[in-house]
Amino acid sequence: MLVSLHVKNLALMEEAEVEFGNGLNILSGETGAGKSIIIGSINLALGEKAPKEMLREHAEYALVELIFRVENEEQKKLLAELDIYPENDEIIMSRKITASRSIGKINSETVSASCMKKAASYLIDIHGQHEHQSLLHKKKHLEILDEYGKDQLEGKKKALKQKYQEYQEILEEKQQALSEGEGRERELSFLEYEIQEIESAGLIPGEDEELEISYRKMANNRKIMEAAGAAYEMTGGSGSATEQLGRALRELQTVTDFDPKLEGMCSQLEEVDSLLNDFNRELSGYISEEEFEEEAFFEVEKRLDEVNRLKDKFGGSIEAVLQAKEEKQKKCSRLKDYEEYLEKLEQRLKKAEAALQKVSSEVSKIRKRYAKKLTKQIQRGLVDLNFLDVNFTMEFQETKGYTANGQDEAEFLISTNPGEPLKPLGKVASGGELSRVMLAIKTILAESDQIETLIFDEIDAGISGRTAQMVAEKMNVIGRSHQVICITHLPQIAAMADYHFLISKNVVNNVTVSSICLLEEDESVTELGRMLGGVKITDTVMESAREMKELAVTVKKSQS
Repeated sequence: MLVSLHVKNLALMEEAEVEFGNGLNILSGETGAGKSIIIGSINLALGEKAPKEMLREHAEYALVELIFRVENEEQKKLLAELDIYPENDEIIMSRKITASRSIGKINSETVSASCMKKAASYLIDIHGQHEHQSLLHKKKHLEILDEYGKDQLEGKKKALKQKYQEYQEILEEKQQALSEGEGRERELSFLEYEIQEIESAGLIPGEDEELEISYRKMANNRKIMEAAGAAYEMTGGSGSATEQLGRALRELQTVTDFDPKLEGMCSQLEEVDSLLNDFNRELSGYISEEEFEEEAFFEVEKRLDEVNRLKDKFGGSIEAVLQAKEEKQKKCSRLKDYEEYLEKLEQRLKKAEAALQKVSSEVSKIRKRYAKKLTKQIQRGLVDLNFLDVNFTMEFQETKGYTANGQDEAEFLISTNPGEPLKPLGKVASGGELSRVMLAIKTILAESDQIETLIFDEIDAGISGRTAQMVAEKMNVIGRSHQVICITHLPQIAAMADYHFLISKNVVNNVTVSSICLLEEDESVTELGRMLGGVKITDTVMESAREMKELAVTVKKSQS
């Protein structure tokens, strides 16, 4: 469950901390007081996109921190798959937002937004203000069903996706083969020409690098010979370093008898003289051997041009050229045995389609079985929400072709009055009715998912009177097995609160600031009076508020 929320420098919130409790947590307040900031801040902490305008004006950063208590072993197992482990049965999720970036952390370790969203999906389910509008789209109906039956469907749907990909790949190969077949003779002739072009070149991996070295050396032969000749003249010719070194050695040798220290120096000079003579002989041999051969240079240049042309044409490297040859040989073989290839391809396609059809059928059967259970549960839930004569079911149709999600199209059908035929949910339900349908669905999915915390942002849209009272009672029932956090404008729902929080807006030092506080019982009654009476709260309104609170206590006792 969500233990606490800490918000700092977010929109109108300068700093606020809320400690939520078990059961039904109600948040109420005047329009514009900042109720949406609470849900917005929770969404931010759970990895949603952080708009720059959410940062409080003149603040360097905004911070949102959520603390969850995780005691459910199934939740711990799912979190462990994300390498997230509760510390003392607690998970701390935080988001720090600046003008240029945001940083998300779980238990002080930086994580990606996608990781935060995934972890959050195991801990909390948020029903936004307009989420019920998604029920207008048939695609959402199938998603809800698959979520409900995911224990049985998850593995099958993975297999379905794999079989669909295999089928699509073969289908695309067939379409390509048919396209190739239209100009088969011309294509075959061109492929044979290119294969021959590569084969006749006799390419060897690494050959291009050796040719580059040889070409560079030959192309710079004159410069090499001039440099080598000059070096030889300086070290081995008349007046060269060798001659000067020999003269210096002879001079020293005449005086070594007079000073023993000179013998060591004389030995060093002899070594230098020997090394220089060896160098001169090696350099002389190099000059005599490295004669420029015009014909050899021409052959290297010609070969390098041919190799580079093939590289440019077929992939940028000798390895790529040889790979291209193999692919062209395979394609050539296909075209030569075209009819046989098409026949084998057709057999593979039929086999893949049969496998895809089999798993699609299995998925469809599971869906239809779960659809009966789900619609019965939704119908029971709708009766609790003042749909007294409701009939709710799901209709299946088969798609024209295969999809990665199978061959099912599914749609919820509803009838809200006796004798009325079932009609598509999106075409007959009002906003208030859709909101209640989504409430029933969320309740059922939360039970199957073992999600402990449910957040409802103004689930009361479009309802009033007796329906509002029944929604309030339903919220109380959900609160017996889940932690529920609900933003509401309806006093009937607020009266059911186990914990009632008031969000208010005040001007402090010419700055607008929103705040949130937990109400005592008498303060909660006063807030109910405001919700009932509007601008002017009379004694009669307050009496009605107290009666509503007493009635709520009676209902809660009867439902416990």
